Amino acid sequence: MTKAVKKQALGRGLSALLKDPENDIKSVEDKNADKVVGNIIELDLEFIEINPFQPRTNFNEEALHELAKSIKELGVIQPITVRKLDFNKYQLISGERRLRASKLIGLKTVPAYIRLANDNESLVMALVENIQRHDLDPIEVAISYQRLIEEISLTQEELSEKVGKKRSTITNYLRLLKLDPIIQTGMRDGFISMGHGRALINIDDQDVQSDIYQKVVLQNLSVRETEALVKNYHESLLPKLPKNTSDQSFDIDDAQKRVFATYFGTKVDVKVDTKGKGKITIPFHSEEDFARLLKLIEA
Repeated sequence: MTKAVKKQALGRGLSALLKDPENDIKSVEDKNADKVVGNIIELDLEFIEINPFQPRTNFNEEALHELAKSIKELGVIQPITVRKLDFNKYQLISGERRLRASKLIGLKTVPAYIRLANDNESLVMALVENIQRHDLDPIEVAISYQRLIEEISLTQEELSEKVGKKRSTITNYLRLLKLDPIIQTGMRDGFISMGHGRALINIDDQDVQSDIYQKVVLQNLSVRETEALVKNYHESLLPKLPKNTSDQSFDIDDAQKRVFATYFGTKVDVKVDTKGKGKITIPFHSEEDFARLLKLIEA
């Protein structure tokens, strides 16, 4: 309990330090920078602007109000992170839900880690910190990866090291951005999972992609069932093999059949299957006829 009180008092003291124009800190070389940068400070909400690099675009209102209720009862347990732009001017790096929830219940200050960072560093910090969260939807994660690659000029290998994910994982997320925008929206809204999206991305024709997506949503199909639909579609594109009009591996003509008929003195049925196997059927009409055929075979 003593430690918590001391920490809060320290935060308030540093907050007062930051409000003094003579102690305006702009770099790690400035006086008192070591007391501010990397420390938790009670920061006025009015001094904080939203980060334009924030990957999250959807905020569940119900969840936001639940968080606000929790903050009202317990306070902001995990500080937000901001970067200092100018005197009494800060930009949010991470913690936008906590910031929004704090505003909902009318808080004037919020605990914050103070960082000094340029735009590129801020982008990297904001995206990497948010990627590690579990409540981003797959499209938000994919967009974050794409922005890091395009805006910071990272290779997938470098990005893999920076965010601690396998390169194949990053590739799978990036491929989701090739999905039809309607399907991307469906994933963001929770109608389908990333597994569904990974199955659908294997279809190049976006019209077919959308048709299967509609069927998946309407019939509430599983990922495995979706994969089966995609597989069936690809099989339907394969060239059709010509059907074998004959169910025999070779033909037996009438002349050959007459040889049997002449020898046994009766019509003989000869059949051959596709594997070259067959049977010869010799009919008889009486006991005497059977004895006659038997003598012919024994001869």
